[in-house]
Amino acid sequence: MKYIDEYRNKNLAKIILKQIDGLSHQPINLMEVCGTHTVAIFRHGLRKVLPPHIQLISGPGCPVCVTPIRYIDEIIAFAREKEFIITTFGDMMRVPGSTSSLEKEKAKGADIRMVYSTLDALQVAEDNPFKKIIFVGIGFETTAPTIASAILKAEKEKIKNFFVLSMAKLIPPVLKGLLESKEININGFLYPGHVSTIIGSQPYSFIASQYHIPGVIAGFEPLDILQSIYMLVKQIENNQAEIAIQYERAVKPEGNEIALARMKKVFNQVDSDWRGIGRISRSGLEIKEDYHPFNARKFAVEIEETREFEGCRCGEVLRGIINPPQCSLFTKICTPENPRGACMVSSEGTCAAYYKYGNNI
Repeated sequence: MKYIDEYRNKNLAKIILKQIDGLSHQPINLMEVCGTHTVAIFRHGLRKVLPPHIQLISGPGCPVCVTPIRYIDEIIAFAREKEFIITTFGDMMRVPGSTSSLEKEKAKGADIRMVYSTLDALQVAEDNPFKKIIFVGIGFETTAPTIASAILKAEKEKIKNFFVLSMAKLIPPVLKGLLESKEININGFLYPGHVSTIIGSQPYSFIASQYHIPGVIAGFEPLDILQSIYMLVKQIENNQAEIAIQYERAVKPEGNEIALARMKKVFNQVDSDWRGIGRISRSGLEIKEDYHPFNARKFAVEIEETREFEGCRCGEVLRGIINPPQCSLFTKICTPENPRGACMVSSEGTCAAYYKYGNNI
């Protein structure tokens, strides 16, 4: 555990915090885009130790959270048809749709199976040749290459009962959407380490050049995040706007070329809906016509009328406009045991992080 301990050194953290405080005392708003960063910040109590003039705002970096209710209803519609087996990551099971959830449908007898990878879903398809297996393709650029790889593997091995319901989304376009909305004042971005291992730093460059907002791609340990904040504040104080990489041990400027090539081969960029944010141009991934045989949307299912849960402010949380305690449902009606919005379900959700680590704020 020596390696981890080096990134959690208390004395080094104090030095970095002192350096941050010495750089500036003007109000600074930094958005951590990634849900994993949000959880790490809460878990290690970083909000509590940062200088009060530096505010961290949680962004739309939880793939489960940003999936609109209509998409959840679409998955449920497939689950209600006997010919399908639904395979999905565990976070999706308890996300509420308009009137149900995958967990509730499974309790009613639907064949819904939690998997840990797309290869697990492919195995389900091989083991059940007389059923149609649908993999719920939720995720950002981190997950999309694995979904593309599964489709390519299914084609190569002639697995004809495997299908993907693509709901994958892209991070840079939604950040542009947030900036264009002008709802919040963001002085800098902490960019997601996992996503950036795939796409690199170049896709964020337009934010620095067009909006003059600096960004740092950050790792996930306490010292990673504190060093990234220091790098951001230093840019802001020097009136600079560049995309820097703190997480150099995992991220290259050009990203992962093999993963990017697989995404490009299988998917087209399309306009996509984000929960609480709206339709964002070229922010989603849809399966190309060449791979239409693996597209679950070739099957027609009846999707119920979408209904939002009254009072849920998950969308405003995702846009960084409010913190979860400002929602009247938070901890009163909406809890991890009885979630009313996706932000309370996912382990990367801001509401779930506030609920679990509230004492570290």
